[in-house]
Amino acid sequence: MKIVGVLGSPRRTSNSTALAKKVIDTAKEMGAEAEVFVLNELIFKGCQACRGCKGENDHCILNDDLPEVLDKIREADALVMASPVYFGDVSGQLKRFIDRTYSFFDDGFITRLAPGKKFIFILVQGNPSEEVFADIIPRYETFFRMYGFDTKSLRATGYQDAGLVAENEELMKRAEELGRELVQ
Repeated sequence: MKIVGVLGSPRRTSNSTALAKKVIDTAKEMGAEAEVFVLNELIFKGCQACRGCKGENDHCILNDDLPEVLDKIREADALVMASPVYFGDVSGQLKRFIDRTYSFFDDGFITRLAPGKKFIFILVQGNPSEEVFADIIPRYETFFRMYGFDTKSLRATGYQDAGLVAENEELMKRAEELGRELVQ
């Protein structure tokens, strides 16, 4: 099994990164291969609406760091994507990445990805309310189901300071379970 991790936090020791790493490390312990990309360390633009990925080209034609990541996702069996909540949505880094996945659709909005891929979406917010920003996960799960992904998610609320989520045994155990589910 091949897994691609896409980390949307600008902080290397973020709470969303800690949960994603737990998922990925657990899957690796069970024999999976994984490659992780920290979006904040890549140089890339958002989608330019050039439609270069439609017609003859089946991939994004922009010349930056992101086509490699998109190609790895095409080849992978699973995608683990993590982000903090910034201003009511995923981080800007992750939103730009998601916009570039437009190349995964053909001109008729039919997915170009092989069926059977798994997707785990991890979201961490500082606001402690379960009701606040509850729309984010369903929105992005719907989007990734359009690509054919089997989606699962993990959400943590009330974690603003980096690294605090690692102290929550229940959340870390759920992340570990998701890692096992990826491989099984």
